[in-house]
Amino acid sequence: MTAPTTPTPAPVPTQTDDTAGLTPSGQPPGRALHGPVIAWFDEHARDLPWRRPEAGPWGVMVSEFMLQQTPVGRVLPVYEQWLARWPRPADLAKEPPGESVRAWGRLGYPRRALRLHGAAVAITERHGGDVPTAHAQLLALPGIGEYTAAAVASFAYGQRHPVLDTNVRRVLARAVTGVQFPPNATTAAERRLARELLPEDEGTASRWAAASMELGALICTAKNETCHRCPIAAHCAWQLAGKPEHDGPPRRGQTYAGTDRQVRGRLLAVLREAVNPVPQSVLDRVWEEPVQRARALDGLVSDGLVEPLPGGLYRLPLT
Repeated sequence: MTAPTTPTPAPVPTQTDDTAGLTPSGQPPGRALHGPVIAWFDEHARDLPWRRPEAGPWGVMVSEFMLQQTPVGRVLPVYEQWLARWPRPADLAKEPPGESVRAWGRLGYPRRALRLHGAAVAITERHGGDVPTAHAQLLALPGIGEYTAAAVASFAYGQRHPVLDTNVRRVLARAVTGVQFPPNATTAAERRLARELLPEDEGTASRWAAASMELGALICTAKNETCHRCPIAAHCAWQLAGKPEHDGPPRRGQTYAGTDRQVRGRLLAVLREAVNPVPQSVLDRVWEEPVQRARALDGLVSDGLVEPLPGGLYRLPLT
């Protein structure tokens, strides 16, 4: 999908440059944003279980997999059940991958469950069951991409990495670039801006990553943003420009009803509840349209989420 055209942000000055690239408040962008956002976070951050010390790196990793494209409210009960059952990567690794799909429940995008299981196996085999601390080692785990590696390194180990989720990208687009929404896909310019805005101190950088993410989740939201409560409204380029409307290509909307995703979800729901392999005739009842149903089932098999057996039987994967 073609990303909307946005102005390329000007290079952000280092903290030793006190003259070039100043915000309207007379401060370099990073310096003007870090303190207020972190102070706001210290006062208003939600008490979430993966932010507590007892969560540990594994709890942080599990939360990052579950929170991708899924609201916190839906994640919380599944997260608690998951950690109670599998408190360490090795506990999950010794289970069949289908059990991770079963425990994933209705969180959606169930391939994340298989990827998390694969990461747990790799952590157990390569790192003695401990989530690795090095960003490169995290990135080398199966199912972990640029965002998740940076998030785990930052939130679990307090390291200095740009953490660019949708919320952070929206905050930076508005506060620094002056546009309402970031591009549909993360760009090189966004990554460069995020790196340039990172505080030099590791602990402060880690706190900034969490704080800017929370700001986007609670204040600088996609709809109905509450700018009057924002700690950096006086420095926000979008606010100072009069909050111009988005003028790029239409933003992607998420649909579910009637899609292959809905059919896949219904098929998986039957298999999650089943103790024994399920015959084709039972799966046929979940969706009337045969072509779409067959396509959805084939996709689940291709993705490794469903294992076909002789005699027209299906089950969650054991290997």
